[in-house]
Parts: sequence; structure tokens; C-alpha cells
Amino acid sequence: MPLRVNSELERLTAVLQREQQADGSWRYCFESGPLTDAYAIILLRTLNIPNEPLISGLAKRIASRQAPDGTWKLYPDERDGNLSATIESYFALLAAGAAAPSDERLQAARRFIRAKGGLAQANLGTRVMLALTGQHPWPPFPIPAEFMLVPPFFPLHLFDLVGFARVHLVPIMVAAARTFAVRPRQMPDLSDLSRGLPSAGPEQPDLIWFHELIDSGIRSLPSFLRPARELGLREAERFLLDRLEPDGTLYSFFTATFLMIFALLALGYRPDHPVIIRAVRGIERLVCPVGDVLHMQNSTSTIWDTALLSHALQTAGMPVSHSVIQQATRYLLSRQHNRYGDWARRSPGVPPGGWGFSDINTINPDVDDTTAALRALHRAGSGDPAIRQAWDRGLRWLLSMQNSDGGWPAFERNTANPLVKLLPAGGAEAAFTDPSTADLTGRTLEFLGNHAGMTLQHPAVRRGVDWLLRHQEANGSWHGRWGISYLYGTWAALSGLIAAGVSPDHPAIQKGVSWLRSVQNRDGGWGESCQSDVLKRYVPLGASTPSQTAWAVDALTAVSRKPGPELEAGVRFLLAAGKRRDWTLSYPTGAALPGGFYIHYHSYRYIWPLLALAQYRNKFQP
Repeated sequence: MPLRVNSELERLTAVLQREQQADGSWRYCFESGPLTDAYAIILLRTLNIPNEPLISGLAKRIASRQAPDGTWKLYPDERDGNLSATIESYFALLAAGAAAPSDERLQAARRFIRAKGGLAQANLGTRVMLALTGQHPWPPFPIPAEFMLVPPFFPLHLFDLVGFARVHLVPIMVAAARTFAVRPRQMPDLSDLSRGLPSAGPEQPDLIWFHELIDSGIRSLPSFLRPARELGLREAERFLLDRLEPDGTLYSFFTATFLMIFALLALGYRPDHPVIIRAVRGIERLVCPVGDVLHMQNSTSTIWDTALLSHALQTAGMPVSHSVIQQATRYLLSRQHNRYGDWARRSPGVPPGGWGFSDINTINPDVDDTTAALRALHRAGSGDPAIRQAWDRGLRWLLSMQNSDGGWPAFERNTANPLVKLLPAGGAEAAFTDPSTADLTGRTLEFLGNHAGMTLQHPAVRRGVDWLLRHQEANGSWHGRWGISYLYGTWAALSGLIAAGVSPDHPAIQKGVSWLRSVQNRDGGWGESCQSDVLKRYVPLGASTPSQTAWAVDALTAVSRKPGPELEAGVRFLLAAGKRRDWTLSYPTGAALPGGFYIHYHSYRYIWPLLALAQYRNKFQP
């Protein structure tokens, strides 16, 4: 096996050398379900922007993902199809002119939509899109624009929500306040999808408490600020414009930019306003080819991919003097943040120093991308003062992001106001907050222990370890927020605890190892369904995926004093997986919004097997 491991590491290294871009980055597709493709078609048609090659390529991808029963799904094994994804895809194919309502494939989708209750039963985001485009009445419970004016000292205010939630919620508040809708003549009519069906949507919570809370907040303002509706709209406009990225997108997200464009139209902007034109140009640059079709990425994953791949290649033996690593290092240094963002509200006095997920992201750094970049810079920093300075800034920013409970969030610290979960939106807690999670906390501890020389003697590490130990599941696993799901969280927690200096014999670690062994597949690999993320319990996929197997192999490598049969079987699976070309390579193992958004990272077939095999070799076959 030693020779085979080295051979696979060499193969992966050669592939990555060929695929590095001239600027030192790696640019792999960040592929999700049909939502972004559908919304892009709907937006371009609404604005009457003639980009037929793009619309045709997006429509072709949407059509290619329709299931035989006429539905669309967020992941292949989703049960019964996904109502919202099917509505969005149906709408987009009609808007694109890629299919007629009489086509059997759309008739099958129509039957499914009506059988599930029609447009009114879609999720909130889909119903907002349908309201914006004049296809369905506005949902009856919009959070009012006056919420923009609630002062920060109040029990619940806008900045109690995490940044990615704010940039989606604020434009909805604007459009809802104006009950704005735009429906050009050429757009299809979806009224037949609800005709004769009950008009009420999913049952919503009582909103009296929320409106009373906002009213009391407004009453605390000076009297000249009391005409709250228009002032709230102007504050919302300023909020959106202040968070534009240089390429014109809002926070670098397609979905937020889509909503912002409709909000600006609601405020009186013309479709040819420079801000809207620049925003459209920005999202058009998010398109990536997937075979012979096109996909609208919600954002790019360039920083994430580049940082992880540079670190993995170095772990596999590529020296920092190699041109591949030097180019990647220069690229990462050029993308370190120098601007203050909303994160600074909860980390006063801390200078910028993090990294974001996307190459166009300049104001929304996150913990995971920052640790990934710092890992990639670790070896190079010892001999270069400029790199060392960047490292120090990044490390300071990272430590400042630790939550008061000892864990780490993704984007902003201490956004866990319990009132947020009572907001009138389905899944508000998952969508609007950024709590400590096992994956972020574990991966941060792994970085601090293995790359920053910080162990249990450091207070931040000690508190992080305590958080992980408190949040282990009864069966020994940990839940991961940003990957699927218990395999991801357990890998991050085990490797983080070991790096922090916790003994492999600790009961929590042994319990986690036992759980990993218990869910290993017969082929030696591991595979978990996206249903785990929805049900909040482990659901086996019924097959093994390379990325999830690599996570388990890396965890077992970290905790093992010598390779056992389960670890060896996992390594053998990874060695064979490099030759596979089946659906397990494209199964989404990244998560963003529980029950709503899952990601197939095209880079993951390289990153995680390369890193896991290199760690295994370095420890057991040096």
C-alpha cells in the first residue's frame, strides 16, 4: 500500500498543477440546485435583457435535472420531489421559452405542484419571488420596513441577525412595504397552478408581539423620526448600497443581488440605472460551465478552493519554493481583507485580517476561509516578513471571532439572540443566526493546535474544547452545519480535539471513533445523505462518497496510534475512488441552508482525498 498511496498523491498533484489558473488560484464550480439558474432566467426576462446564450444554457441545465416523475430535487435522494424547486424550474423553463405548457415533462411538473397544494404551499423564499414577479399575492407576514429603525439597544434589532440573513431580508422588506410586483407581458402566467386550490400558505405564527416590539422601538426614537415607513425605506436603501462589492453584487451573493434589484425597482430605480446594470453584469460573471450546460453560482468558491488546495499540496510534499505554491500564496495575500465590515460591530477594536469565501468578497470574511488561508500561508510565513504580517493579522481576527460560549461561528460572533427564532419566517433560527458549530469550532482548534502552536494551555483553546465536549451527540457524533452532516462535524471535532492536545484515550474521542466505525460501509467508505441535515439525525446515503470518506479517514488518522482495519479499508476506498466516474462524485456534500440549499463542490474530489491520504502517509508511512 505505501507505493499505491504515493502514486495516487502524485496523480492528484499532477491534475492540480494543470488546473491552476495563471493568477495562482483554482476556480472550480460551486454547484447547487436549480434555484439560481431559474432566478437568473426570471430576472433577465423581467428586465428584458437579451442574453439568449446564457438563458439557453441555464434552461438546458434545469431541464437536464428534472426527475422522471416530473419533479425537481435539491439532492438526488430527496423524497417525493421538492415543491419549491419544481415551481421555480417550471416557471423558468416557460420564461426561457425552452418548453411549452403542453409539453409532457411540464405537465408532469404541473400535476405534482397542484397535488402538493399549488403555489401557496411553497417555501417563503419561493413565494417572495412569485410575489415580486406578479404570480402570487405577497405573503401576509412581511417584516415591516420600520424594523430598519429599531435602535441597537432594543431587545431585537436588525444587527441581531447575521450578515447573510440581513442582505436577503432587507430587500424583501423594501419590496413588501411597497407590495411591489413587476410582470412584463412576455412572462408566463402561473395562475393555473393554484386555480381552485386553497389560497392560504403554510400556517404562520402570531405576529402581534413582533409588531408591538417594533412599535415600541419606534416610539423610543425622537419625534422627528416618527414617520417611520419612508424613513425605514431610505435606511434600507442606504444599507443595500453600502454593502455592494466592487463588481456590483450585494455581499457577493447572487440571491441577495437578485432581491436587491427588485428592491431598487420598488424604490423607483429604472431598469437601466447604473447600479442595476452593474449588478446584472456582476451576476453574469458568476456563471460557470458544467459539461455542455451553464450554471449560475450563488457565489464563487475561489478563496476556499485555493487555500485548501495549497495546504493539501504542501501536506502532500510540495515545497513552499515550488512555483505552484508561490503563485497560490501571492493570490491569497492579495485577497486578505482590508475593509471593515458588519463583523466589526461585535468585534470593536479589531483590525480587518480575515478572508472571505469568494474572490469578489471584500467585506464579509469568515472563520473557515480564514483558517484555510492561514494554513496555506503557515510554512511560507517563517521566512517572509510580509507573509508573517498577514498571518498575524489573520490570527488576531480569528481569535476575536470566538463566541462567548467558547465555540466559533462562521461570520459574526454572538448572533444568538433567542428572540430571533421567533421571527415570522420558517426556519428563522437556521436562516438568521450564526451560532457556534462543531465543524467551525473543530476546524479552528485543528488550525490553532497544528499550525499556530496553541494547545489546552491557551484560554481560547480550552474554551473551544469545552464547547465541543458539551455538544457531542449521545451516539458519539457531532453535527456539522456547513457540510453533510454528522460525518463532517465528527471529523472536524475529533481532529480539532486531538490537535488541541486532548488524549486519544479521552472518552469523548473514543465514543466518536466508535460512531465512525459503526457507520462505515462495506466497501470501506462512508456516505451520508443530505436528509441528515433536514431531519437532524444521521441518515446513511447507501453508498460511499470520496469527500465524506476522506473526512472519516482523516479523523481516524488523527486519533489512531497505528492504522486499524477500518482506517486501512477507508484508504483502499480512496485509492480506488480516483478512477470512479459515477454519481457519488457529484453528490452534494456541502450545506448552506437546512432543507433549502446544498452544494456540490467540484473541488472536493481533489481536496479531501489528497489531504487525507497525505496525512495518512505522513503519519504512518513517513
